[in-house]
Order: sequence, then C-alpha cells, then structure tokens
Amino acid sequence: MMTKHGRASRILATTLVALQLAVLSVSSARAQEPPAVQPPAAVQQQSGQPSAATSAAPAVNGETPDPNDGQVTADSINGKVRANLATIRSQLDTFRQRVQQDIDDDGSLSELRVRAEEIVGEMQATSSRLQDREKQIQERLTVLGEAPKEGQAAEPPLVAEERSRLANERAELNVVKENAATLSDSANQLGNTITNLRRNLFTQTLFRHTDMSADLFVEAGQATVTEVSNFVRTISGWSGFVWSYKKYQLFGALILSLGAGLLFLLGGYRVFGRLIHRKVVGEEAPSYLRRLSVAFWSTVIETMSLAAFLVSSYLFLDGFNVLRSDVSAMVASFFGFVWFIYFVWNLTSSVLAPSEPDWRLVRITNRGARLLSLAVIAMAVVNGLDYMLGAISEALNSPLIVTIAKSIIAAFVIGLILIGISFVKPIMAAGETSDGEGRPWPRMARILLRLAGLALILSVIAGYVGLARFAATQIVLTGAVIVLIYIGLLSGKAVSKQGAFKSTSVGARLTERYRFGDVGLDQTGLVAGLSIYAFALVFGIPLILLTWGFQLTDIESWVYQFFTRITIGNISISIVSIFGGILLFAAGYVVTGWIQKWIDGNVMARSQVDTGVRNSVKTGIGYLGVGMAALIGVSAAGIDLSSFALVASALSVGIGFGLQNIVSNFVSGLILLVERPFKVGDHVITGTTEGIVKRISVRATEIETFRKQSIIVPNSELINAPVGNWTHRNRIQRNEIPISASYDADPDKVIEILLGLVKEIPEVLRNPEPHVEFLRFGASSLDFELRYHLADMDVGLGIRNKLRADILKAFRNANIHIPFPQQEIVLHRGKPNWVPEKDEDPRGGA
Repeated sequence: MMTKHGRASRILATTLVALQLAVLSVSSARAQEPPAVQPPAAVQQQSGQPSAATSAAPAVNGETPDPNDGQVTADSINGKVRANLATIRSQLDTFRQRVQQDIDDDGSLSELRVRAEEIVGEMQATSSRLQDREKQIQERLTVLGEAPKEGQAAEPPLVAEERSRLANERAELNVVKENAATLSDSANQLGNTITNLRRNLFTQTLFRHTDMSADLFVEAGQATVTEVSNFVRTISGWSGFVWSYKKYQLFGALILSLGAGLLFLLGGYRVFGRLIHRKVVGEEAPSYLRRLSVAFWSTVIETMSLAAFLVSSYLFLDGFNVLRSDVSAMVASFFGFVWFIYFVWNLTSSVLAPSEPDWRLVRITNRGARLLSLAVIAMAVVNGLDYMLGAISEALNSPLIVTIAKSIIAAFVIGLILIGISFVKPIMAAGETSDGEGRPWPRMARILLRLAGLALILSVIAGYVGLARFAATQIVLTGAVIVLIYIGLLSGKAVSKQGAFKSTSVGARLTERYRFGDVGLDQTGLVAGLSIYAFALVFGIPLILLTWGFQLTDIESWVYQFFTRITIGNISISIVSIFGGILLFAAGYVVTGWIQKWIDGNVMARSQVDTGVRNSVKTGIGYLGVGMAALIGVSAAGIDLSSFALVASALSVGIGFGLQNIVSNFVSGLILLVERPFKVGDHVITGTTEGIVKRISVRATEIETFRKQSIIVPNSELINAPVGNWTHRNRIQRNEIPISASYDADPDKVIEILLGLVKEIPEVLRNPEPHVEFLRFGASSLDFELRYHLADMDVGLGIRNKLRADILKAFRNANIHIPFPQQEIVLHRGKPNWVPEKDEDPRGGA
C-alpha cells in the first residue's frame, strides 16, 4: 500500500524522466536530419566535374575497393561507418523506450547505462579514426599545393582530379564526424539520465513512507493467507508436472548437481586441505597465524564451494527445463538464502569457535561465544528469510503489503537482537579462563549496539520500512564481509612478517623439497602476504557493493574500465595493455638471452673466435635485443610518448647537465665495443692501473689487477686517456733479462752462453731471433741484456725465472763472476786548509 505522498513522488519522478527523454529525442531527431548543404559529390556530378566514383582512393575503416574495377565511390568510403551509426541510432531509440518501461527495474537500468557507455566509447574511437584519415588528407592536399588561380597555367588533370577527390572525401568525413559526435552526446545524456533515475529510485526505495496502522497488519495477514495457498498450489502443480513429464530430467539434474558439488568440495579439500583442517596430528596449541589462516581460508573455500554447487544445481535444473519462470525465482531465492546462512554460520564458527576455545580469534568466554554465535546466526536467518519470502511474494504477484509486513517484522526482530547483545558479558578479563563469567562490553560498544537496535525499531515505527530493511542488511551481511576482509588482511600481515612464513606448512614443504633458505622463505612470505591482501579485497569488496545496491553489471563495467582504460588528464592507460607490454618485453628479453647463448656457444665457439670478439658480439646482440623488446613493449602498452613531449622538453636541459657523464660513459662504451681498442681478456695499462680486462659494460670497464683487485674505470676515461694494451694485435711479447759480468770475463763467451741457454727453451721464438746486447762498460761490471720473444706473454714470468737460474749455473761452471758494485775511496793527509798549487796534482803527483 502506497501513501499519497509516495504516489506524488512517483508521478513527479516520472514527469521529470519524460521531460529528459523528450529532450534526448529532439536532439536525436536533429541528428537524423539530412544536411542542408548538398554533398560535394552530387554538386560535382551535376556540374560535370569528375566525381569520386572514378578515383582509386584507399579505403577507410576496413573498406576495400571493388575487385572488379579497383574503384570506390565517395558514398562507399564511409559506408561501414554510416551503417554503424544508423544501428547505434536505432539502439538509442530502443534504449529510451526501455527506460520508460523499466523505470522501476534497477538491474535493467544498469544494463542500459553500461551499453550507453559502450556506445560513447565506440563513437570516440570512430571519431579518432576519422580524424587520423582527415589528417592524412590534409597532408596530401598540402603536398599538392593550392589550386591555380585565374590567369595562371592550368595544372595537370591527374593533380586536379586528386585534389577534387580528397576535398570530396574530407567533406564526407566531416558529415560522418558530426553525426558520430551527436550520437556520442546523446548516449552521454542517456547515461546521465539513467544514473539520475537509479539514484532517485534508490532514494525513493529507502525513504518511502508507510502509514503504520492496525489495518495494515490485518490486510497483510489476509494477503499472507492467500499467498500461502498460492504457494502451495504453485509448488504442488509444478512438482506434479515435473514428476509426470520431467522425471528423468529432474533426476539427471540432481545427479549432475551432486556430482558437481562433490567435485568442488573434494577438490577444495584436496588442494587446500592443510589450510582448512584444524586437527593436525601432534599439534596442541595452534599459533595465532594458523588460527587466522584456518579461519579465513576455511570460510572462503567452503563458502565458494557451496556457491559453486548451488549455481551449478540451478543451471542444471534450468538447462533441463525443469524450472518454470515463477518457480525459478523461488528456487534462486532459496539457494541464495542457504548460501547466506552458511556463510554467516561458517564465519561465526571460525571467529568465535564456541566449542573450540583454542581456535578462537577474540578473547571472549565460552558462554559469550555461544550467545554471540546464536545472536549473529539468528539475525542472519531473519534477514535471509525476509529477502527470500519477499522474492516468493514477488514471484506469486502478491500484494506489496505482504512484503512490507515481513520487512517490518524482520527489522524489528533484528533491532531487539542487537539490544539484547549489548547486555551480554562476553569479555574475558585478564587472568581469567574461557570458562569464567566474563565482563560486559566496553561502554562505547554497549551504546553503539543499543543505538543501532533502537534506530531500526524507531525507523519501523516511523514507517520507513525500506530504510530499516536496508540498515539491517548492512549490519548483518556487510558486517560479516568486513569481518572476513579484516581477518584476511590480518592473515596476510602475519604471513608477511619476517621469519613467520617458514613456520607454516607451505614454508616447511618448500624448505624440505626445494631447499629454500631463510631469505627465500621471507621473500615468498612477503609475496604470499600481498597475495592474501589482494584476494581478500577482490573477494570482499564486490560483495559489499552488491549489498549497497550496485548491480553486477556496474561492477563488471568498473572492472573492465579499470583494466582497459584509465584516463589521467589527456593520458589514457590500459592495465591490460601495460601488462601485455610487460609480458612482451619479458619475452623479448628471454629470447635475446637465448639468441646470445646460441650464437656464442655455437657460431662463435665453432668459428674459434677469441674471447674479446665473442664478448663484443654478445654484448651488442644484448643491447639490440633489449632495445627492440623495449620498443615493442612500449608500443604494445599503448603509451603515447608524444603526451610526455612537453615534460621531456622542460626537463631536457636539467637532465642533460645531470646525466652528461652517464651519457658520455654510455657512448664511450659503445665506441669501445665497436672499435675494440681492447677487449675482454686483454692485458692493459692505464695510468696507475694494470691488469686484465674482465668486463666491458655500458658505463664502465672492469679491470682485474694481478693482485686480484677489481678496478672499475669509467669508459670516458679509457677513451680520453692513453691506454697501453699488451695484447692488442697479438700476444707476442719481448722479454729482457739484464746480466752483468766482471771485467775479467770474455764478452764473446758470455754472449755464447746466453744464446745457448735461450735457444734451448721451446717457447722462445726463432723469428725474431734471440739477441744479446752488450750495453755498456759499467762502473764495476760489463753490462749485457738478453732479449728474446715469446708467442704468449702469459708464460713470460716462468721462463724468465728459469733463464735466470740457468744463467747463474752456467756462469759458475764457466768461472764467470758477477761482480758486486765497487767504489774506490782515496784518503788524503795534509794541512787542514791545504789548497793545491796551480800546477800541483791534487792526488800528490806533479
């Protein structure tokens, strides 16, 4: 029964909707009117000018020329776009009619709004494609130049024909673009209208006033009796029909449903058994992390398994044509009631654990856990019965007063239960066992519970039944979902703590089978914690949105837009495209690594190329492959780099000064790889650094000294400073061994001994031939130097040591002495200040 105020509001809302739809119809009619100016193609045909029928322009939006003559007309260029616009215009007209018909159906309005948003997106994409084509036409006209003016020489016929065809096509594109823009505006207006309608419908449902009187309950009681008889008659008639004509289909649907249910349940226990079972052999007191994990995953997995079973049962029954339209709604509401009660009961048992205090997540007494569990389940049953009986009344076309009366009773009972919960004493005091009496709720909690219960009762008494019903649903269902999300977040936080994951069953299994260390387990635990966060939010937030009046199509639309199009200013980002770009880049990186290994291990190794060339080729392939993978990834991600042009130009100067050394080193690294003044494995000397080149990267070169010290030298220093390379051309090296002999020795004999010793060594090259140089007459010795060449400088140290030892032995055998340094000191005696005369020898001679 609707009051006068409610009927007036309904009439006012309908009038406003009709006015909005009338405005949309007028704008659409204007969009359908033909343009006042005749198309340029018709004008050219009447004036005898060549039309686009004789042109061979490329097609737009997928149009291809006729294979018979290779030509298209101006009208056929955008034929596909015109047909699409006509279809969308027809759809918008149909949507407006459906909006007027389904003004009270929030689900239908939600679907229409989503479709209107899709039309807006299609029109924007069409306009973008047409703009690209228009830019191409303008660029072509710019290349052709302006038409010759009067008195100037005529241009070639082909150029004139091309200019005429392009102008005709541009005019055609402008007409199509205007139509697309008009349809986009119409779809936008329709979407805004539907949004306003849904908002008004939600507000009217919540704040619809009902006159509370004894007549209401009398009328509701009479209607309820009629509804019960109708329900019994409907169920008996349907069951008799099914038993007579759909018996085998019913049995088949039930068997398949049971099979699907067992498959989901057994599969869930098989895969997630360790996360669900509480009883573990040898486990006495479960940890806080295990309690959280079992509470969250047991609730989620068992609830999802039941949901899968119920959905599959409904689909099988409906697919075998066992359900009628009226019975189908009843069965769906009954399945929803069963799932809702099971969800609340499972969550309550997991959190409060009335019979298992060791698994309880909150510090309350056993008596408090039992009372709270009964109260929460009772509220869930009352709220679920309210919605299930309301769906049955709607399926049986019962009077609205019956549904209102049921909602009044449900909201009143839930309010009383909330007030009763406030008088429970569940809190366990410090040092008290779970069997104790317990303490009452904190003062603020008691006040909130009583206020919530009184608010529901007063809303019912005031006649705002819809508001009371909505609030009761949020208290029960939304409260349960929020508790589940909170448990999931706590579980993820506990798993991601340092050192916590290795104490779990999964961590123990990873340690036993895959030999994970403490660092690997901590990193895996961090990933697992973040995954639990995401799962809890993804699982819980849609449920909350559904309870707050949003439709499934709304959530699907938001998720689709989030993954396909996020607009920030003028930049559009697609999560799916970015993810695809990352995957392509990763694939390119992996393929590049594989190509590097294959070329290095097969082509280069079989060609016996030296290590330096192999490293340069491998590094070059790596740079090229990673660069190409990055370009492909960015292109696949759909990132328009031109959008960052302004920011890049503003920061280019600062970045240039700040990164000039890095860029210089990078370019120097490329030069080193291309010119190869030295390569990996070369023996180089630069400044005070001498050693073997180990790695050449984009920024610096790693040189390992002979004391095994790694020195990182920036590439720009190696380019701009002198660098000595002992192995640049080859590995041939000349060695020198200085030798001294006494003045009594025969120089020829010394030279003969030295050459004889060096020629006995096979590593010494015969070309150039070894040579002994008589250097000088020293202060106390005759100085010689043995010079010879080695094919590989790496063996020089050992050969020098061997030659020195052999020379010492040969000199001793030949009685050739190696003198010590000698100095002759002359002492003079005389007057202290004696100074030699002019012709006197200072040594005492004349």
